[in-house]
Parts: sequence; structure tokens; C-alpha cells
Amino acid sequence: MAYLDAINSPDDIKRLGFDELESLTEEIRAFLIDNISATGGHLASNLGVVELTLAIHKVFSSPKDKIIWDVGHQSYVHKIITGRKDKFLTLRKEGGLSGFPKIQESVHDCFNTGHSSTSISAALGIAKARDIKKEKYSVIAVIGDGALTGGMAFEALNDAGRSTNDLIVILNDNGMSISRNVGGLSKYLSKIRTEPLYSRAKEDLDNILKKIPRIGDSAVKALKRAKGTIKYMIMPGMLFEDLGFKYLGPIYGHDIRELTNVLLRAKNSSGPVLVHVCTNKGKGYAYAENNPSRYHGVGKFDVETGEVIIADKKTYSDIFGEHMVSLASKDPSITAITAAMPDGTGLIKFSEKFPDRFFDVGIAEQHAVTFAAGLSSNSLKPVVAIYSSFLQRAYDQILHDVALQNLHVIFCIDRAGIVGEDGETHQGIYDLSFLSHIPNMIIMAPSDYSEMKYMLDFAVNCCRTPVALRYPKGIGPENLFRHSEIKLGKAEKIEHGKDISIIAVGSMVEIALRAVKILNKFGISCDFINARFIKPLDETMILESVMKTQKVVTIEDNVIVGGFGAGILNLLAENNISAHVKLMGLPDAAIPHGTRAQILSKYGLDIDSIVNTVLKIVRYKKHGKLELV
Repeated sequence: MAYLDAINSPDDIKRLGFDELESLTEEIRAFLIDNISATGGHLASNLGVVELTLAIHKVFSSPKDKIIWDVGHQSYVHKIITGRKDKFLTLRKEGGLSGFPKIQESVHDCFNTGHSSTSISAALGIAKARDIKKEKYSVIAVIGDGALTGGMAFEALNDAGRSTNDLIVILNDNGMSISRNVGGLSKYLSKIRTEPLYSRAKEDLDNILKKIPRIGDSAVKALKRAKGTIKYMIMPGMLFEDLGFKYLGPIYGHDIRELTNVLLRAKNSSGPVLVHVCTNKGKGYAYAENNPSRYHGVGKFDVETGEVIIADKKTYSDIFGEHMVSLASKDPSITAITAAMPDGTGLIKFSEKFPDRFFDVGIAEQHAVTFAAGLSSNSLKPVVAIYSSFLQRAYDQILHDVALQNLHVIFCIDRAGIVGEDGETHQGIYDLSFLSHIPNMIIMAPSDYSEMKYMLDFAVNCCRTPVALRYPKGIGPENLFRHSEIKLGKAEKIEHGKDISIIAVGSMVEIALRAVKILNKFGISCDFINARFIKPLDETMILESVMKTQKVVTIEDNVIVGGFGAGILNLLAENNISAHVKLMGLPDAAIPHGTRAQILSKYGLDIDSIVNTVLKIVRYKKHGKLELV
């Protein structure tokens, strides 16, 4: 690591020649592969932007110049050369480096990102503020072609293009987001990539026009019209220039010299500029180049074989995907929709078996939901599979286009609850709060795989209103106990007791069940309820239980504010029930990255914390006497 060892800030990049930078790219790729194989993280996207990142830091001067990364998972190289390489083995670990840009982590991270399509809006805001304050620096948004499919990116392009503010948008075009990109924009960019003739012809025509001496206004206008005609003949619908951007590209994204020259042109241009850079996702590591989806976000893996080191067990996403295929084989009205996540949501097999009933709409959650509403309005059964932290981006569509029309759209909410290593932007801890107050909405949460399949059956076949089924990331239990039949708004009593009522939701049922077993050894008799439904609540069972025990603990992996426990409190208040109530959930705070177990322990949602909480409520004396309060 002859060069990388000497890189401690972007200034060190500026001192290197192009041949030295080429050697540095190889060292950085080796560093990424070695470290991410040990920690897990986003590999393929970062391997693809090594040259681009070096060129950006050679031309621009961070932190004075502002660089915003979109989505942000491709910012590892940026972190390495901005003084954080020695902390890289702490990546995505509790107290360590974030997997995304984070202003609390470095002055070189000027804006936090984690969800896609936000960078151009943020960059334009920063540029406007700069100009209002009469300051001088460059603002650069680096956005992937996958993120560009998000509607917010187009809104920002439209606004930025009509402004006169100096702004540089670098489009990192690798033909991929997480899975392969879909839609008209993907085809459009592909056409630009394969027809560089346009750029050369446009430049030649510009040069010709500049050399013509002053002639009449009518002739000048005619020549400009001719220029536009030639442009549209060679590349119809030059989208970015029509929006008001100066377009530079496409540029080969693995040639640092060429990238540097083009970025210098962009830096010295006035107004909004879009630099179109074509890169190869996973470059430099054959396994990632050949299968960029698999190595987009990857766990620990063996560098030599490329094999991911994981337990060979099915996840909730796998169970969902398999059962969707089973249901759709019997019911031709079932359709599946995802927002650029066919792999992550488990819908790959569905897409292969039912291509006419599978819809990947790109990174466009708002469109996904309203599109589903349209399908439902015409008697189909759309199942929308979206991560919890991404579904919140479609709140208005859920309310306005689905719920207010009482349409039967099934929301399968993956990665609900604590997701761990991706941190604040990806924790799925708000869906119960933002869905519970939406009219006509049914909300369920399974405790294990078997219950998940029963609930999916119920959601598809027995509901006629909007319904949400939320489940966690990763591996879960197959069958915690023998389940009763799913009935609307009915919970199930797992254990009968008289000392305290414990009501748990979804993935917290398994943890609470273990706590109950320990409490039983202390001689504490628990009325233990698997809530199943967050909305509607099983009012009869809950009220009977709490009136019997006079004490209740609710347990959820959602924020307490507006969550499941808040619904229980409201139910007790409406029925004038006075009881000792303890809500166990997540606080009104950003939840940082770490393992799921670490986060649950930190916020008092692990087995020991539940046991100790109950012991405090039911005053327990060591010698076995139970003293109730």
C-alpha cells in the first residue's frame, strides 16, 4: 500500500500524478475487498467509483467545496481518502464508521444521505444559500442512474435547470441500482452510452458557429435552429439540456485523466452542469463484476471464492417470496410490485414465474403505491413489497390514493423494526406509528414463519380493505407455538396468568416468550398475549386481561410515540381502566447503527431488560414471596 498509506486527506490526492493515481486505484480496491470481506457492507458500488472519487478530490477542495453523495452507500472511497481509513474495520459496527455520509463523522460529509434521489435537491439548496451569502465554492451532487429514477430527482433537475446557480450534477451511470435498472430512463441512458456521436457532433457544430463572422440576426437564428435540428436528429430528446443543464458526456468513468479534464470544464462553467460518467459496478473484483446485485450489500465473505459467510437459513423475505409464488399459482388476480428491490424483498422467483404479473417500478415508492391502487380499482390483488424505511416516502399515496378509497392493496413491509448496521436512515421503526392513524387500514405482525404465511393468506383472501403485514429483516423462528386461526382483530393468548399482562408484537413475541419462561421460574404468573393485530386491536381480550392483572407491559420494535403501546393506553383510557402500564419500545430519537442484539439491549428490549422491568412492576422478594402493588 505504498500510496494509500500516505493518503490522510484530499490534499494528498492533489499531489499525485496520474500514473501514481492509477496505482492508488488498485490499492484502494484491494483495501475495500479486504476490509468489507471482514465487516460486510456495500462492495460493488464502491469498487465502481474509485476513479471518479479520486478525480473529484483532485479537482475540487473538500470541505470548502461541498460534495453530496446519493444514495451514499458509494461513499466508502470518499471516507478512505478523507482521513477515515484507519477506522475502516469499525464500519457499520456500534460506535464505528457509518455506512453512509454523516456530518457528525467528518467535516468532509456535508449532508447526511441514506435514501435515494435527495442529492440534487440538497445541492441546489446549498448552492442557493452560497449565492445569497455571496460565498465562493463549488457544489457537487453525485447521483446514480438508479437514484435518478426517483421522482424527487426529476423535481430537483427541473428546478435546478431553470436556475442560474452554479451547480454540478455527476451522474454515475452503471446501469444498476441494487438490481438492474428498469424503465424508460434506463433505456434513454443506455442510448446515450451507445451513441457518443452526439457529443462529438454537437461540439463540432459549436466550433463552426463560433468561427462564423457577424452576420444578420435572421441568419444567426437559422444557424441555431440548424444546431437544434442536428441535435435531435442524432439524439432525440436530449433531456438534460432541455431541462437547462449543460451536458458533458458520456465519459468513461475509469480514466482518471479524462475524468479530471471534464470535471475541470464543469468547475469552470457557469450555471447548472451535468457530467454523465459511465462506470462498471464491482470493477476490479470478478465476482462483484459478474454479479453486482449480490455484492451490492454483502455480508462477510471469502475473498478467494467470493462465497458469503452466512448461515444457510431462510429469511422472512425468502418465506414471503416462496408463499407469494404458491398463492399466485392458485389466484391469477394476484400481482406483485416492488421499487427496485426484487432481490431484497424475495420476489425474484415470482418475477420469473409470473413476469406479466410482476412490476418493478424503479426507485419510485410513491408511484408504486398509486400504481397498486389503480390495479386494485380494476379488481386485481396488488401486493406491494417495500422496506419499512422506504414505505414512509409514500405516506400521502397510502392515505390519499389507497385508504380514502378503501382499496384492497396489501403492503408487505420488509425490514420492519431494528435493521441494525445501516443505521438511522434504514431503521424500520416508524411504520406502526404512521400507518395506525390511517383510516380503513388493517395492520398485522407475525411472530414466526408459519404465522406469516397464515397472515399473508388472510390479507390476500379475507380482507377487502388496505392491509399491512410487517416483518423483520433476517432469520426468524419457524413455529414458536401452535397458532390459532387468523380472525380479523383477534389476538391469541399464549399463557394464562394473574400477576401481570404482557402483550408483544411481531418479532418481539419470541423475545418476550423467553422472558416469560424466566419469569415463571421466579413464580410470576403472566397473562401473555401475541397481539397479532395492531389495528384493529383485540379489545375484548386486552381489557379482560388488564382488568384481571391490573398491570400491563407492551413490547414492540417501533417508536413508542404513536405506536402499538400508545394504542393500548388509548384503549384503557377510553374504557376508564386504571392500571400500571409500561410501554417498552424505542425512544423518540435517531437509532444509530450496530447489530440488532446490541440495539435491543441498549434500548431495553432484550430478554434481561424485559425480565427486570416486570420484576420492578411486580415487586419480587428474593426468597420467593410475591408482593403485588
